Amino acid sequence: MNAATPEANLDQRVDVALPHLAGAPAGTLQVYDTTLRDGAQQEGIALSVADKLAIAALLDELGVGFIEGGWPGAVPKDTEFFKRAAKELDLRNAELAAFGSTRKAGARASQDPQVRALLDSEAPVVALVAKSDIRHAERALRTTGEENLAMIADTVSFLVAEGRRVVVDAEHFFDGYRYDAAYARAAVTTAFEAGAQVVALCDTNGGMVPAWVSQIVAEVRDSLGPDAVLGMHAHNDSGCAVANTLAAVEAGCAHVQGTVNGYGERTGNADLLAVVANLELKYGLPVLGRDEDGTSRLTELTHIAHAISEITNISPFARSPYVGASAFAHKAGLHASAIRVDPDLYQHIDPARIGNDMRMLVSDMAGRASIELKGRELGFDLSQSPDVLSRVTDRVKDAEARGYTYEAADASFELMLVEEIEGKRPQYFSVESWRTIVERVGGRGTPANAEATVKLHAGGERIVTTGEGNGPVNALDHALRRALVGVYPELESFELIDFKVRILDSMHGTDAVTRVLIELTDGQTVWQTVGVGPNLLEASWEALTDGTIWGLRNRGVVPR
Repeated sequence: MNAATPEANLDQRVDVALPHLAGAPAGTLQVYDTTLRDGAQQEGIALSVADKLAIAALLDELGVGFIEGGWPGAVPKDTEFFKRAAKELDLRNAELAAFGSTRKAGARASQDPQVRALLDSEAPVVALVAKSDIRHAERALRTTGEENLAMIADTVSFLVAEGRRVVVDAEHFFDGYRYDAAYARAAVTTAFEAGAQVVALCDTNGGMVPAWVSQIVAEVRDSLGPDAVLGMHAHNDSGCAVANTLAAVEAGCAHVQGTVNGYGERTGNADLLAVVANLELKYGLPVLGRDEDGTSRLTELTHIAHAISEITNISPFARSPYVGASAFAHKAGLHASAIRVDPDLYQHIDPARIGNDMRMLVSDMAGRASIELKGRELGFDLSQSPDVLSRVTDRVKDAEARGYTYEAADASFELMLVEEIEGKRPQYFSVESWRTIVERVGGRGTPANAEATVKLHAGGERIVTTGEGNGPVNALDHALRRALVGVYPELESFELIDFKVRILDSMHGTDAVTRVLIELTDGQTVWQTVGVGPNLLEASWEALTDGTIWGLRNRGVVPR
C-alpha cells in the first residue's frame, strides 16, 4: 500500500477544516503584527524610535500585512515614530496601522483630539480599541451600553469618511460574550455597519481555551454576512494563545494578530512567528508569500526572530517553537541513532524551512551516533573512525560525570575532537603560571582592585604580563589577551560577551565544584567554552584558554 505523504494529508485536512480559506491566494489570511505597541508593553522592553523603525523594516522583510506602530497622540514617542516612518521607511509588503481608542463618551469623533491624532499620523490603517464587554462599558468607561455602541459607530464612520481603513479590536470580547453574548455581538455588528473592514475578537485577559474560542467564533461567524472579516487577538495567560489563534482561524477568522517572540504584557501575546509557521506548514496556507526570486519568506523566520531579540535586548528563548536554538536540538542517544538514518523520524518539520538548524547535543546521554552526528555538524567525518568515536564517547561521559557540560560549549567539544583525531591540541602557547590578587583598601563598600599576572611562552619567547580588571576573572582575561596580542594580533577583535557560573554539589559548601560557561565573539562568529575546577578562577582559566585557542584556530591562524 502506498502511504500518502504528510503534505497530502495536511492538504486534505485544510479542505475539511478551513473551507473559507482552502485554496486561497497569499494575503487572503491577513497577518497583523503588534510588536511595536502591544509587544513593547512587556516588562523590560524599552524601544526607542530608532528601534521601532528597525523592527518595522524587519517585519516588512518577513512579509506581514500590517505593522501596528503605536498610539500617536497618546504616546509622544509613537507620534514621532509615524512622522519618521513616513520619510524613512520604504515598506514593500506591509502597511502601517495607528492604534487608538473610540471617542470619549458624550463627545464627537471629529472633535476628539485623540481621534484627530490618528488622522495626523497619516497611517493608512487605524486600529480602534472598543469595549465589547458591557461590564467594561459601564464600569471602566462609566457610560451606558448604548453610548458605548454610539462611540464605536461614530468613530469608525468618521475615520472611514476620512479615507482610513479601520480594524476594530473588540476588547475583552470573549469574556464579554460569555457574560452577555447579545451585547458583545452588538458591538461587533455596530463596527461592521459603520464601515470597519475587520473586527478582531480579543481575549484581552488571556483566559480562553481552544474549545471556547472555537464555539464562540463559529457562533459569531454564523451571525454575520459572508463579507465580514473576523480577526483574533490572543493573550497567553492560559498558555493557549497560539492554539486559540489557530482555533479561531479554523472557526472562521481570516485575520490574525500577534507579536514576534510572543512579547507582551504579563505572559505575552500570541507568538506571531509560531502562528504563521503553523498556518503555512500545518494548514498549507500561503500566509507570508514569497520573495521575487520565489523563495518562501518563511525561511527568514529564525533570522527575524533573533534580529528583533537583539534590538529589544531580550535574550532569545532557546526553547521557542520553530525558531529557538533548541527547537531542533537532540540529546538522547536513541534519537541520534534514528536521526542518523532519517532526520524526519524525530523532527516534525525540516528546520531549514524556517531558517533554523538541527543540532546534536553532546552529554552523558550521548551514544556513538550522537557523537558522530555532532562531529559531522562541526565538519568532522567520524563514520570511518570507530576508535575515535569510542574514545570521544568515553571522554564525554567521564567529563560530564566530573561536572562538564558540552550542550552549550561546542567550541570545547570541538577541541576535544581535534585532540583525539590529531593526537594533540593546537599549541598556540604554553602556560608557565598565572595568579590573581584582589586588594581592598578600606572597609565594606569601597571598591576592590583585581590584578592578574600571566607567565607563558609564545612566538619563541617568554612573556610575563599583568592585567587589571573589575574582578579577578576580568583581570585574568585582560592579562591573557595582553600577553598574546603581540604574537597573535587577531586577538584584538576578541571579546568576552557572556559569563555564567554554576556551583555543583553545593551541599559540599566551600568544597563544591564550580563550572563556568563563557561566550566570546570576534565580531563575526560567536563561540562557547566550558571550564570546571575546584574554584571559580581555575574553571574560568580553563574556559578562557579554550576560548582563545578555538578562536585562533577558527580564524585559520597557524601557531607561532
